[in-house]
Amino acid sequence: MPSKIIMDKKEKIYVAGHRGLVGSAIVRNLIANGYENIVTRTHSELDLTDQAATEAFFKQEKPQFVFLAAAKVGGILANDTYPAEFIQENLAIQTNTIHASYKNNVARLLFLGSNCIYPKYAPQPLEEKYLLTGPLEPTNRPYALAKIAGIEMCWSYNRQYGTNYLAVMPANLYGPGDHYDLNNCHVIPALIRKCHEAKLANAKEVIVWGTGTPRRELLYSEDMADACVFLLNLPNNTFSGLLGSDELKTSAFDPPLVNLGTGEDMTIKELAEIVKQVVGFKGDITFDQTKPDGTPRKLMDVQKLKSTGWTPKVPTYEGLKLTYADYLSLLDSKQ
Repeated sequence: MPSKIIMDKKEKIYVAGHRGLVGSAIVRNLIANGYENIVTRTHSELDLTDQAATEAFFKQEKPQFVFLAAAKVGGILANDTYPAEFIQENLAIQTNTIHASYKNNVARLLFLGSNCIYPKYAPQPLEEKYLLTGPLEPTNRPYALAKIAGIEMCWSYNRQYGTNYLAVMPANLYGPGDHYDLNNCHVIPALIRKCHEAKLANAKEVIVWGTGTPRRELLYSEDMADACVFLLNLPNNTFSGLLGSDELKTSAFDPPLVNLGTGEDMTIKELAEIVKQVVGFKGDITFDQTKPDGTPRKLMDVQKLKSTGWTPKVPTYEGLKLTYADYLSLLDSKQ
């Protein structure tokens, strides 16, 4: 790799969604690597669903690089309860941010999505080319369609305007900075909170939604952030090779999309047992089979990511221990 660093330590980098699980991990990684000019805004300071406010912010700040991690996110229950908000807010956030980036000459943009963009029954492991090849999981289709639109927007702007916008789709993320509201959180924070509260109450069981048979690929949030910063720093010839091609000219379906993951997965039952062990809960894990399972499996093909030279560093058990420690710190801070 050339010695020149694409993102100079002094260049302005905007991290949208810096308080979330994804954005906070990216900010920590940038700071650890010596970046000196990181721009952030809270939702109260900048509402990215507001087009005029977003464009005014970009015009004033003129960031050279953008990590688009801002999104409305949640688990099965939240997606099922608020489908309108999940599609409307995410479409607005990404549309305003990507268009403002183009208008203000952002050098590179990284758009973060989710592996739920792939069809519910797509072949495993999920290759980037499986995008748009079948029906989506109904429980999170509004969110998935918004993220698919974001990928298409990056692709379209690259084709028409020559921009350098790349979409990355992480596996199921967990780590420091996650939230633990049982009405809105994902599977790992839900398991951690349930097992912890059951341990304190000396409960005999923890009830988990579904059958326990669906398989999930997990990625520690600090690894995800490291991959994102690594990708945005790739030399031009390598980075441009990830940006897709014009299908009308090449007849190849080649979106500007990279899967971020480990290439390994486990069942929800296996995951629950590991969390139980990490937390120290002694009771049973019971599955409520009247509740939905979600997508049966979401193992991603990570050959494109590996070809860039990046590999994950944090094993699942170690990542879950660190995540539980962060949860305990969060509880202490509220006392």
